[in-house]
Amino acid sequence: MASKYDGLSRIILQNVGGKDNITAITHCVTRLRFNLKDESKANTDILKATDGIVTVMQSGGQYQVVIGNHVPDVYASIVSVGHLESLAAKMDDEEGPKQKQKPFDAFVSIVTGVFTPFLGVFCACGILKGILALLTTLGALNGEGGTYNILYSLADSAFYFLPPILGYTAAKRFKLPEMEGLLIGLAMVYPSLIAGSGVDVSNLFRIPVVLPPAGDYTSSVIPVICAVAFAAWFEKKYKEHIPDTIKMFAVPFITLIVTFALTLLVIGPVASLVSNALSFVFNWLYALSPVVMGLVVGALWQVLVMFGLHWSLIPIAMINMFNGGDVILSGMFGTTFAQTGAVLGIWLKTKDKKLKSLAPAAFISAVAGVTEPAIYGITLPKKTPFIRTCVIAGVAGAFLGAFGVKAFQMAGMGVFGYTAYIDTVNNSVRGMIIAIVISLICVVAGFISEFVFYKDDAPAKAAKPAAASAPKAAAGAGETIDAPVSGKVIPLAELADPVFAEGTLGLGLGILPSEGKLYAPADGEITGLFHTNHAFNILTDNGTELLIHVGMNTVELNGKGFHPKKKQGDRVKKGELLMEFDLDVIKEAGLSTETPVLITNPDEVGGVQPTDRETVKHGDPIIQVL
Repeated sequence: MASKYDGLSRIILQNVGGKDNITAITHCVTRLRFNLKDESKANTDILKATDGIVTVMQSGGQYQVVIGNHVPDVYASIVSVGHLESLAAKMDDEEGPKQKQKPFDAFVSIVTGVFTPFLGVFCACGILKGILALLTTLGALNGEGGTYNILYSLADSAFYFLPPILGYTAAKRFKLPEMEGLLIGLAMVYPSLIAGSGVDVSNLFRIPVVLPPAGDYTSSVIPVICAVAFAAWFEKKYKEHIPDTIKMFAVPFITLIVTFALTLLVIGPVASLVSNALSFVFNWLYALSPVVMGLVVGALWQVLVMFGLHWSLIPIAMINMFNGGDVILSGMFGTTFAQTGAVLGIWLKTKDKKLKSLAPAAFISAVAGVTEPAIYGITLPKKTPFIRTCVIAGVAGAFLGAFGVKAFQMAGMGVFGYTAYIDTVNNSVRGMIIAIVISLICVVAGFISEFVFYKDDAPAKAAKPAAASAPKAAAGAGETIDAPVSGKVIPLAELADPVFAEGTLGLGLGILPSEGKLYAPADGEITGLFHTNHAFNILTDNGTELLIHVGMNTVELNGKGFHPKKKQGDRVKKGELLMEFDLDVIKEAGLSTETPVLITNPDEVGGVQPTDRETVKHGDPIIQVL
């Protein structure tokens, strides 16, 4: 996904001598750290003069580009723009504890991350399917002719061959070799495994193989993502034990066989068990009340589609059609229209250029009943719009059930689905008229819900504290920052690292610690704890941004000797123990223990006055914020 730092990233890549000049890349709290083949190829003066770069340093065999607090975002952009995943992979694996996500947020992050790389193509295929459906409905195109069949092959390919596409993008997401992910997806849609192939695929190693309710994995989403996620985890666990002489073919051989067997023997049966349970539940709901059935189906349909579990309801629906009409498919009819209205509302409301460019194609596709681009590209990544569309669809399903609307035949989706509700036996269009009215209400409700409630994501975190701290400065509220460690005070200009000494990262002072304990210098929240545990960012309750960096270049210790007692996101009180650290470990590595204590937003808080004392104990006042 594009980042606002992509332009800066390209400038940096070009001026460090190009990506071929990079042998490794990592970052610490404030700077990008490159290992370059030839540092003479770097254009240091150009980088120093570039907006967004504080300065450039060459130290300890590393070429360091100082960025500031938003360095993680710039780092991620550089890795993406330069395709430097292999050079950054080791660091990514060693990042240590990652911030925990809620299960739903983690699921959304994975699914949307896997879909993002081909959303444009996905939208294009959805639009083409819609156009073909429209032309055949109007009689302008023969639905059995060569033109239709050829163009439909192109339009449907992104859906029919979804597992191979997702296998490739999921492999990039989970850091599995892309060709392995692609092959796992291809195997899942191999002709022998397609429903009706006539080939015996009933068992593997004499263990029964249970395929999904649809009969095969074409157009499925979750199974291939789960398969590739397992493959990435599994391969990482064992490949270091494979001799280098055979690793090139042995690793993919083991990964592919184990993963594909697991997919057929575990993922398939689990999907079938869940589907059978769903069939039982919806049959029970149908007997209980058509209204309740419509409410549940409408609200959950898009979720079921994502897991491929909606197929378990299709056989029930078809049986119902042969027996006088079905309320299952009528219950889900509002889902596509709720998505359509929501996308339109977001399209008109958002200021996000990327989202605005994606919305038109997703809207056109959704009108035709193909909502995957809308779901995976717009509403699901934003979470609350997706939930609101499910609620609207649930209410619509309940009304359709209450009015007794039934589907009498299979039809298209979106605006091409109206004909399903014509009762040809009794020559009645009552159901179709009700379906049209409720679908239009869904569009309006989806549009209003997003046009009123949708909000673009908040600005980047780096800008957030400034907004919070400005009112404090305007009100003249200063605060006192206490010493986080005991030791000798070092004036800022005398610190060994010129980036700190010149005040480019903030104003304050340094302390040469006399003991290995770090305490909270003020009440506030830990907004950053670097993965090697050597540096804290704290936003105080008065809006002051603090950076406490224990030692110089201590990122090189990779966390050795640092034992944090708090984590990112924790609230802290002044004087609470934040961390214990081993001074001897730092010194034995030949590194300085000088610990800068900086206010990184001095302009916003109104000024900084460091203490003139030579030594301090933790808890002594050291900086007055003016």
